[in-house]
Amino acid sequence: MSAQTSSHDSSRSDLLALAAKYLPGGSVWQWTLPPELAFVVERGEGSHVYDTRGRGYIDYVMGSGPLLLGHAHPAVVRAVQAQMAKGSTFHWLSEPTVRLAEMVCQAVPCAEQVRFVSTGTEATMFAIRMARVFTRREKVLKFEGGWHGLHDYGMIGNWHVGVAPYPTPVPDIGGIPKGVMESVLIAPFNDLSTTEEILSRHGQEIAAVIVEPLQRAIPPEPGFLAGLLELTRRQGIVLIFDEVVTGFRLAYGGAQEFYKVVPDLATYGKALTCGFPLGAICGRADLMETANPARKGTLDYACLSGTLSGNPLACAAGIAALEELRRPGVYDRLAFIGRRLRDGMADIAFRQGVPMQALGEGPIAQPFFIDPARRISTEADLCEVDGKRAKRLGHELIRRGIFVVPGAKMYLSLAHSDADVEATLAVFADALQATA
Repeated sequence: MSAQTSSHDSSRSDLLALAAKYLPGGSVWQWTLPPELAFVVERGEGSHVYDTRGRGYIDYVMGSGPLLLGHAHPAVVRAVQAQMAKGSTFHWLSEPTVRLAEMVCQAVPCAEQVRFVSTGTEATMFAIRMARVFTRREKVLKFEGGWHGLHDYGMIGNWHVGVAPYPTPVPDIGGIPKGVMESVLIAPFNDLSTTEEILSRHGQEIAAVIVEPLQRAIPPEPGFLAGLLELTRRQGIVLIFDEVVTGFRLAYGGAQEFYKVVPDLATYGKALTCGFPLGAICGRADLMETANPARKGTLDYACLSGTLSGNPLACAAGIAALEELRRPGVYDRLAFIGRRLRDGMADIAFRQGVPMQALGEGPIAQPFFIDPARRISTEADLCEVDGKRAKRLGHELIRRGIFVVPGAKMYLSLAHSDADVEATLAVFADALQATA
């Protein structure tokens, strides 16, 4: 073993040991890796990450989705470097903040105004508060399996399939107050009739219906989103599209453009800046007015603010990112590589006699170990999925140089080449056999 290799291995071990000592579970996320697979990232370039040993991985985590342009995109790097020389934060208006607000409102169909925050979790939490202020109602309806961040209202009905009668809420984690449980109603995704029944009984108490237009990797059934819009309009309920994942990913105008349904409010994060901490709530001007500081001191004020909200570095990155994403052909390319990966994985599974299907839309793919003839439209349909095998598959992919969150979505980017996808499919075939 060379001295250089030994030094790399030692450095890796030291960093992992420090992570285990100072970070709970050696992680700052909801997941970790077995010790033999764990690594520390040294850098990212395009579609790859490299660990402190110098080993490269084709990356399908992509920062949990933000890096739609890939790692260290030159245009984003230049924009942030230029802004850094002017100042990193002001807690007041800066030119990048105003320019990005204009771009978002021009891109997003529902956006008459926008308010920036720092994370997607903040965006959904504040959007729900805005709806409560606007309607003077308290309850919110979300869909089983829908992910809206880590605030208390979001951590209900994601991981445990509910039981009749809907809308019985089920907490996902400890520490959820009873009052929050009493404020959240749960409906099955893609089930418009059950949703209508819930709204008919509770409509005058409901401030908002919040939905991922593409729920994780499950597409909406034809007419589902349009039906939600009609039901909520009928009862004066605010319809919120959580576009933290779908925004600027399925189309430049997000899921609203892609599915041709325009909500009242929408939340954004991830691809908005392609790698910098920024979220957004946008929508109708009368709803956005609840964030106007002139209302401070009244119960008509929702108070959307944060020390780094609208940070000029993040907004400069966002401007550069959106300028790249609105170039001709971008979304055709993203759709193509996502479809190639999904179809390729499904074909390999078929040839190996493995019951599996790959779901997703645009540059999103997720393999599920379930009968490919089984139609998946709700979270309950996923009860038969072999999640343990999906996790093993993820571990085998990482072992072979494909970086994924085991058992979760795979995010593609404009940096992923056709060669990356073909190499991934070759590795996928070996990894799939290893999970048998």
